[in-house]
Amino acid sequence: MACFNVIDSKTLVETVTQLKPSTCCLDSLPTNLFKNVFDFLEIGILQIVNNSLQSGNFPKALKTAVIKPLLKKRSLDTSIINNYRPISNLPFISKIIEKVVLQQLNHFLASTGCYDTFQSGFRPLHSTETALIKVVNDIRLNADSGKTSILMLLDLSAAFDTVDHTILLDRLENWVGLSGTVLNWFRSYLQNRNYFFSIGDFVSESTNGMCGVPQGSILGPSLFNIYMLPLGQIMHNNNIDHHYYAVDTQIYVSLSPNDYRPIDLLCQCIEQVKDWMCRNFLQLNEDKTEIIVFGAKTERFKVTQHLHSLSLKTSIKARNLGVIMDSDLHFESHIKSVTKSAYYHLKNVARLRGLMSTEDLQKLQWSPYRSPKTNSKEASACSECCC
Repeated sequence: MACFNVIDSKTLVETVTQLKPSTCCLDSLPTNLFKNVFDFLEIGILQIVNNSLQSGNFPKALKTAVIKPLLKKRSLDTSIINNYRPISNLPFISKIIEKVVLQQLNHFLASTGCYDTFQSGFRPLHSTETALIKVVNDIRLNADSGKTSILMLLDLSAAFDTVDHTILLDRLENWVGLSGTVLNWFRSYLQNRNYFFSIGDFVSESTNGMCGVPQGSILGPSLFNIYMLPLGQIMHNNNIDHHYYAVDTQIYVSLSPNDYRPIDLLCQCIEQVKDWMCRNFLQLNEDKTEIIVFGAKTERFKVTQHLHSLSLKTSIKARNLGVIMDSDLHFESHIKSVTKSAYYHLKNVARLRGLMSTEDLQKLQWSPYRSPKTNSKEASACSECCC
């Protein structure tokens, strides 16, 4: 892929319509107003987008991001810095250009088969649901065959923030096949970006970003997926089953009774993963990495004891892409969590019975969960925030 296709007015209108009306303090117009008067701005915006695509340059004026620290969960301690996630607020016009580029990039990746087969994050017809169904189905099939399964949930620290631009551009060129104007555009997009922090009425000085892809950007997640492509090759070489959803990496193996050789392969694979991450400026958070053993209780106990002898701690349950998985795969803890959240919302709705109609109360109660765009991870995150 050496050049982008210029877009027409129809494609631009569809792109703008699809984007959420989020406003950044760097925007000249509030996004809602921007959309309302877009008929008058369409020709100018179309020229900006197509000039960027044809020249291979991302506008310098759109490379500044406002970093807002977002608390990962409302129940977390607000005084601990690690409990926050840095989200980049970007100018709305930059998101328009990114969206156009992403659509063409996704079409190219799908047509050339560049996607990792087991990457479910931020790609068409894939989601947290497809990732969970694949992994749970494999574990159940192993159990039906009398085998024990070991699932390891890897956690990365600040993964988006440490992406090396030189390595990412090499991935785009040699792993994906970008060249010419397209590769120059991505080089322009990544390099010489600025950001500053904004908390309440306080604003920091602007700083040049030497690495990372912006969290909150349109292209960021897809670029991170491309950055992680070689990791799948490590799993394949070690004959280890795996599945990704953006930064969430799951690796798992199956064991026949009294056969612990796959555990050795798993440990070998983990060491290679650590080495690869070190060379690619990523950090595995071992404190948050969890291991769960599935299968018959007797065999499960033996495998757990063997893992403990190798200084590998196991858990009887863990949250995986918004779903609480337990060693028995009964999902009792997850059901209790969902039930608790549902009762919480019902109690809040009950307090409004005298102020709203029954129809409006039903919309208020179920709209977050009935939206076709809400996946299980988002719904779970919403529930945790409300609780």
